Amino acid sequence: MARFANIEDVRQRARRRLPRFLFDFVEGGADDEVTVHANRRAFGDYSFRARTLVDVSTRDLSTTLLGQPLALPVILGPVGLAGLLAPRGEVLAAEAAARKETVFVLSTMSVCTIEEVAAAAPASRWFQLYIWKDREVTRSLVERARAAGYSALCLTVDVPDMGNRERDVRNGFVVPPRPTPSNVLDLLLHLGWVMRMTRSPRATFGNFLDTKALSRRDAVSVAGYTSRQFDQSVTWADVEWLRGLWPGPLVLKGITTAEDARRAVQHGVEAIVVSNHGGRQLDGLPGALDVLPEIVEAVEGRAEIVLDGGVRRGSDVVKALALGARACMIGRPFLYGLAAGGQSGVELVLELLRKEIDRTLLLLGCPRVAQLDASYLRGPEGAHAGSGIQRAALKRLAG
Repeated sequence: MARFANIEDVRQRARRRLPRFLFDFVEGGADDEVTVHANRRAFGDYSFRARTLVDVSTRDLSTTLLGQPLALPVILGPVGLAGLLAPRGEVLAAEAAARKETVFVLSTMSVCTIEEVAAAAPASRWFQLYIWKDREVTRSLVERARAAGYSALCLTVDVPDMGNRERDVRNGFVVPPRPTPSNVLDLLLHLGWVMRMTRSPRATFGNFLDTKALSRRDAVSVAGYTSRQFDQSVTWADVEWLRGLWPGPLVLKGITTAEDARRAVQHGVEAIVVSNHGGRQLDGLPGALDVLPEIVEAVEGRAEIVLDGGVRRGSDVVKALALGARACMIGRPFLYGLAAGGQSGVELVLELLRKEIDRTLLLLGCPRVAQLDASYLRGPEGAHAGSGIQRAALKRLAG
């Protein structure tokens, strides 16, 4: 992997090592995947305004997020079933994040449990949560995360039900699973993955194995149970209920409008993840970077902002920070690393991004990520990006 020049190289290695149904699960989005592509396209709409004759002999990539120092402004986002890409996948990713001095966010839908990840990676961890129909199960998850020392609770708010992910439907990677002859052939062509996964302690959602409502503990039964727990009646009142359960910082993930951002800060939310779920929920939403400026303006510094969606380069991170984000969250890139090389693969992805961020700052003429603002960008129309609603990024840094 030392020869890999960028995240695309890691992605290609992951594609070769994974069965197609699993790579498609990672790569795919909802419906026509318009939003998946919009996430990447949005970064191309911005170009840089480089400064010259600036002393950039040393650069500082560090930042803070909810009071936690980060060595670089990139965190690992919550991804369900990461433990299918490598044995103990969530544990390996958490350990990689700790080694690179950043945050790992554990998904409710993880293979490894809350407690397993906490025991293996005592560094900064957040726990991602859905509010289930069974509020007692939700309460139990919150209490377990609190007892295990997770520093923040990240509530995902854009999944009243699962999006229509057509790649998974075609591959039979649904609940209940529908294996196809091509799946069987594909597994025979990826015996390396099959052999690696024989070392995995389980192949289902580990956090639900002790749920009292389950009469059986097999993978299909657990997956069926969780798929029935998505609640279409969740409202802002449930956010208030959750605040009463969780004493630490509360993060909302899945905000794409200024209206929701303002309501979030009214409810005392400490951080907002601007996210369209990687294009895996409602297809037709704009790219995450497209809506970042309006959310930064709406929040007016009352909550920290994390950008999630489409990051593949360190230059993408720099653009997001210039528009007002405190950090970027990655999902697919670290999964590529996990599939390509386990913990070392995830560390490689973070190191590739670190080097690219550093090089971008050097060539941009900006010695510290904390100095980034919209004046370093030209917007989609070629105008100075510091004008209009994007001026909010300057206001945040000035404050």
